[in-house]
Amino acid sequence: MSTRHIARTLALQTLFELDMKSELSTPIDSVEPIIIRNRDESGEGVKDISFTKELVKSVLSRRITIDDIIVRAAPDWPLEKIGMVDRNILRIGLVELLFGDRAQVPPKVAIDEAIELAKTFGGETSGRFINGVLGAIYKEIGEPEKEQTTKTKSDHMNGSKRELLAGGVVCAHHENKLYVGLVHDVFGYWTLPKGHISLDEVEKEGVVRELKKEIGVSVKVFEKLGENEYIANKPTEGKVVKHVNYYLVTTEYTPLVLEKKGGLDDAKWFESKEVKGLRIYDDIRPLIDKAIESFKIQRSKV
Repeated sequence: MSTRHIARTLALQTLFELDMKSELSTPIDSVEPIIIRNRDESGEGVKDISFTKELVKSVLSRRITIDDIIVRAAPDWPLEKIGMVDRNILRIGLVELLFGDRAQVPPKVAIDEAIELAKTFGGETSGRFINGVLGAIYKEIGEPEKEQTTKTKSDHMNGSKRELLAGGVVCAHHENKLYVGLVHDVFGYWTLPKGHISLDEVEKEGVVRELKKEIGVSVKVFEKLGENEYIANKPTEGKVVKHVNYYLVTTEYTPLVLEKKGGLDDAKWFESKEVKGLRIYDDIRPLIDKAIESFKIQRSKV
């Protein structure tokens, strides 16, 4: 058993103890004696507790953010309903996956280590549950870290798998106001609905299908607004280049119904003047601005 695996085990024991006592707000300096006690009782000869302390400190300092991500990635499982062992394994896995040093702990290693902890200390289905939640988050992890659109992105990813997606800026007119329909991801950004497109289909038809599936509305597709590429990481496939084409689409102002899937947690209409204050990816915002202006021009001709 590797030293780091033992260190993760000690971190889990410490977090479990704090969670059981409702003491997850305990200052890290007060936690060190607990780590040392756990090390002395079951550390299997581990002397350096720095890695364990780093994990525990990261979980405690980011717990609100991490717990929010867990809730969004596993909407069918309220946090308090997740077993205490599984809950803290997810916390450890997420701090390594999202905030750790990837040179030291690659994402796949972080997920595999969390699964091993679940198999050892969790229940019969813990391993599958941990893998499902972390896997869903990992699939989306390329987007918040993506670089801005560049023509050289593909050159850097020669030989990598590519996926074609298409989506749109969904606009609607209601009571003399212009509304934009957006989806919210687990990283806290409002972004555009989209879906996978087959190479042999008419792209605009694919947009109609995918938006109906993702947000529950029937749309009419107009002009192409632009495109971008980003790199997503998949547990079984590694890095995948996702190329997305975006269109102006219109629909009736009806309730948006978000498809249940990992990565997204909300869909909502915003009046056009509200969009400026939202947290939106830098390369998505110009597409929304362009769509709003185009939609206004179309409405003026009616």
